[in-house]
Amino acid sequence: MDTRWLEAFITVAEELHFGRAASRLHMAHSPLSQVIRKLEREVGSELFERSTRSVTMTSAGAAFLPYARETLERLESGRDATSVAAGQTVGRVRIGYSGVLNHVLLPTLTRRVHEELPGVRLELIGRILTHDAEQQLGLGALDLACVGLPMPANSLNTRLLYREYLGAVLPVTHRLAHQDGPGTIDLAELSEEPFVTTSMSGGSALRQTLFRQCADAGFMPRVVQETSDPYVVLQLVAASVGITLMPETIAPMLPPGSVFLPLSAPSVPLEHGIAWRTRPPSPALQAVLDLAEQVIAEKVTR
Repeated sequence: MDTRWLEAFITVAEELHFGRAASRLHMAHSPLSQVIRKLEREVGSELFERSTRSVTMTSAGAAFLPYARETLERLESGRDATSVAAGQTVGRVRIGYSGVLNHVLLPTLTRRVHEELPGVRLELIGRILTHDAEQQLGLGALDLACVGLPMPANSLNTRLLYREYLGAVLPVTHRLAHQDGPGTIDLAELSEEPFVTTSMSGGSALRQTLFRQCADAGFMPRVVQETSDPYVVLQLVAASVGITLMPETIAPMLPPGSVFLPLSAPSVPLEHGIAWRTRPPSPALQAVLDLAEQVIAEKVTR
């Protein structure tokens, strides 16, 4: 089996579109289709269901995908191992994250990996909400993901990194944005306000925590706009589309035109963690996990 067949299969599985996959692979549509047909004959099953309007993976394709990824990863690791000093950790680690919510971890972790694990290559993949992470970790598309906890998947390992509470993010023109007093806000005062939130379809832990916090304050938020990107949520607030709730660590990163106010009675913590598959981690992934714990421990104790 030609490893290029596996690369073609993985690309089509990610795009679910032969035209886009062919563009990524720098080849024409027809040769790509022929490669996939050859692979299907080799494995003895159809990997994709094709129609004039869509491409979907079959159950056989979904089952084959993690093994195809693992095969290419092992070959890549083998090539790496021949060109580095003995005893050095080598490999690739793909980390999924969402918007601005992981700025506490990712910048410092990335620097530490570059300094201490020069044989490890990081791929940082944005706009991965918790539900997306669960699926992509299971399929082998990600090695590690920054997630909201708890997660329902029993097939994943998780590790709590830190907890924080939500506060209100308001446009600077809002009537309560610069109120006098202790510098906090009673969430019940915002019960009639329009809210901007992350999308329901992505299974965002931030959205779930926001709704639980509002329920504790005695109301259900009136959502006027959703988006999958938390930073776009902040930009929409700055544009006076609505208000939102965000974690405390977001306060220094607000876009111009918005302000952050802690809640006077926060009740629901947002738990940040990392998740990875339950099978034994590769040496590269284990080394990154160990560094992630160190980074968070250092930041929390400061």
